[in-house]
Amino acid sequence: MNTVRLTTAQALVRFLANQYSERDGQEQRLIPGVWGIFGHGNVAGIGQALLQAATTGEADLPYYLARNEQGMVHASVAYAKMRDRLATFACTASTGPGSTNMITGAALATTNRIPVLLLPSDMFATRAADPVLQQLEDTRGGDVTVNDAFRAVSKYFDRISRPEQLIPAALAAMRVLTDPVETGAVTLALPQDVQAEAHDWPVAFFRRRVWHVGRPVPEPAAVDRAARLLRGARKPLIVAGGGAVYSGAETALRAFAEATGIPVADTHAGKGAVPWDHPCAVGGIGSTGSYAANELAKEADVVLGIGTRYSDFTTASHTVFAHPDVTFVNLNVARLDAVKHSAEPLVADARLGVQALAGALTGWEVDPSYRDRTRHLIARTREIEDRCFTIGHGPLPAQTEILGALNSVLDDRAVVINAAGSMPGDLQQLWRARDPKAYHVEYAYSCMGYEVAAGVGAKMADPSREVVVLVGDGSYLMMAQEIVTMVSEGLKVIIVLVQNHGFASIGALSESLGSQRFGTKYRFRNGDSGQLDGHVLPVDLAANASSLGADVLHATSVEEFRAALEKAKGATRTTVVHVETDLYGPNPPGHGWWDVPVSQTSALESTRSAYETYAAHKKTQRHYL
Repeated sequence: MNTVRLTTAQALVRFLANQYSERDGQEQRLIPGVWGIFGHGNVAGIGQALLQAATTGEADLPYYLARNEQGMVHASVAYAKMRDRLATFACTASTGPGSTNMITGAALATTNRIPVLLLPSDMFATRAADPVLQQLEDTRGGDVTVNDAFRAVSKYFDRISRPEQLIPAALAAMRVLTDPVETGAVTLALPQDVQAEAHDWPVAFFRRRVWHVGRPVPEPAAVDRAARLLRGARKPLIVAGGGAVYSGAETALRAFAEATGIPVADTHAGKGAVPWDHPCAVGGIGSTGSYAANELAKEADVVLGIGTRYSDFTTASHTVFAHPDVTFVNLNVARLDAVKHSAEPLVADARLGVQALAGALTGWEVDPSYRDRTRHLIARTREIEDRCFTIGHGPLPAQTEILGALNSVLDDRAVVINAAGSMPGDLQQLWRARDPKAYHVEYAYSCMGYEVAAGVGAKMADPSREVVVLVGDGSYLMMAQEIVTMVSEGLKVIIVLVQNHGFASIGALSESLGSQRFGTKYRFRNGDSGQLDGHVLPVDLAANASSLGADVLHATSVEEFRAALEKAKGATRTTVVHVETDLYGPNPPGHGWWDVPVSQTSALESTRSAYETYAAHKKTQRHYL
């Protein structure tokens, strides 16, 4: 057997450089590069291996410097999301806090079912120097390290305590990364001494490997059962989720909706699968859904879920599907999701499943009166949206007006990125996406701080698109440092920084739950009340963005914002457009509910009143059996 002597880290770099994914005959690099921040756990291991690869040309695996370990995982996730989960990055971090900083990113990736390869450095496998700097000493066992915290948020976890263990672990890692059902964060914990340890590796380990991402074919009998239910429906509704986008089912789904007349609602991950102005597109569904989508959901007797995992926001906490005999047909590559809500499962690739259903339903369509009902509801929804865009609020503009201006200025291919706060709810109801990659809202984990880092990954994934990071002051303060990475990599990203001096979303939620916006404003501590309800803090986030290397434009009105956006579109560098909005809204009208418990007993009248409202909503909540 031919062998080559390399360190474990050198072997891993060489292996990763030769991994490819393939779907529908299209091959691409599975791991196009490595994000990293070096420290004593990985500088002499992965760091040395990446340097050697770049210097000698023995492996093509570019290195990218991040400014925060969580941020580099977010950037990798955004890249993979833009590439339909067919490519992602590896992320290396030093021992201790460097590695545990990646845990939140790992949870985000796994919750969203997006692949990312994490390489946290670990303590000495030999334990020769225990306890080393940043080592957790656990009295329950000597083999426990902080990296064990990755187990709960990873789809695959392994600790490489001997060099030869890398071979099966690396192959298993690639299997999970390329599995549409199992994918998520994959973690290979690498003790720092093992990274630098030499071993004689089989040359065959480094051969070019192509991991084929298949399209599971629907079972004919399952198609027949699903089609039978749909044929019997009087008011069917489609819920398009992320699976419809990742599988490239957009064209098939649009044709299916046109032929059958079934209206299509979307989740955050599924928005854009059907263009917003398509005659069957009824917008976002659920807790922050549109008027049309939620009205149709209330009446739907059969719901066809395509690639959705039915989060509580999608179902409005099990209240939006109100028909007493509602039945579900779930088309999903994962059986876990296909059987939710006691559904008739159709376990298959979304594109192939839609095509199969279209064939089985040839000649069938909804009653013309139902098409008319859909058109009427869409027209009413457009009136609601237009009023939100042009409300003329003052003295500070409403956030909805800013979104309206942003939507009108950007072209169809521009990517809007968001994750947390009040904006995801406003966006789901108001954003008009015509392209399946134009709406990039991370709402499975809804992680504050995702946005700026995600802008890096999205732009790297498709430099031809305008990438717009839409971020509030709360999320910006969580993680803005990857602006430096944008600048250093020469990436042109537009960052729309919406400043309202507090947590708008949680503030409004707090108020609705009777907690009076407690602890949700950025204020000085009041000497009289002892609470954080004094004057507004003199925080200048625009100056902060400028100090990180971005160009900054200011806007104080909707008109100025529109002009600043046009200028930012013509820029060649990362540009921040700073605008202040009213912390108190107004927000789009609510058409759904979200189950957040209210205190059952309280000395506060506001809480007692909120509980009465909560109890009334709870009565409409149900299991779908």
